[in-house]
Amino acid sequence: MSASEGCNDNNCAIQDGTMPDIANEPHLGPNARLNWVGMSDIEIPVFMMNGRGEKIQMVSRVQAYVNLLDPESKGIHMSRLYLTVDKKLGMGLLSPKLLHDIVTDFVESHEGLSDSAYLECRLAFFERRSSLISDNTGWKSYPFRVISSIRQGKISTELTLQVPYSSTCPCSAALARQLIQKGFQKQFAENGMVDAKAVHDWLGTVEGINATPHSQRSVAQVRVKLDESLTELPISRLVDEIEAALQTPVQAAVKREDEQEFARLNAANLMFCEDAARRIFAMLDQDKTLLDFWVRINHMESLHPHDAVAVVTKNIEGGYRDDPREFPVH
Repeated sequence: MSASEGCNDNNCAIQDGTMPDIANEPHLGPNARLNWVGMSDIEIPVFMMNGRGEKIQMVSRVQAYVNLLDPESKGIHMSRLYLTVDKKLGMGLLSPKLLHDIVTDFVESHEGLSDSAYLECRLAFFERRSSLISDNTGWKSYPFRVISSIRQGKISTELTLQVPYSSTCPCSAALARQLIQKGFQKQFAENGMVDAKAVHDWLGTVEGINATPHSQRSVAQVRVKLDESLTELPISRLVDEIEAALQTPVQAAVKREDEQEFARLNAANLMFCEDAARRIFAMLDQDKTLLDFWVRINHMESLHPHDAVAVVTKNIEGGYRDDPREFPVH
């Protein structure tokens, strides 16, 4: 057959009934290896176990990537990534092992093209949390992101979690106490001996508590690298540990006795953003299942139109950098 009588791949495909595969044709443009190629915002239903041992269905937004080692290759097999995510992750129980299986499958399905893979799931972890005093529970949502990746044959998994809480300014509390002292002196200084009941009654008036410290809803954003021995994602446990360290978690179901206890806890746990960061550092540093961590504290000031921020890391060699930027989990 002469050259003029030959056929290219597509013409041959038409003649023999096969479907053309453009991805297998030579790449003729500028050549370069690509760090990541894949898909983002894949919506997949998944299951998770909460702290009560209950299986909860949630919706995850997924990113799936592999690298492209061959600079002359047109691209990767996108459908293989999606089908793996759909088959293994869809309606599956989210766990470190499942995530490891998926990124391993990504690489194996792209043998000769890729040696690294990345899988990210973003979702909100819902769990019923108990009220402070009353016998009630309510749903609380904790946005989080879990990433599993494989590079040079080594698999790693990390979590990024947001935990909301309340913070009351120590400086503002001291200034408020001073005003209350001044009000007390003005009310009772000329009375000589002060009657306890009169003081008690006065403290229950608006004039008795004539100043309150400013407080605000705050957020602890925590990134942790998980030890390979973990068989479950420790989200509920981490929430418990972070809220226990801070002592002022935001509430779901609230009766008057819960609100009063919340006010007491805020007064007993006055915190600058620096204080909150150190509390969480001390807690995470004791957790041997966490290989590394990064913490950003955000106090969304009610006094200022800007936030107060503190950042702390485990500070290990080759670990998380002290990057002050937020890492979105939504």
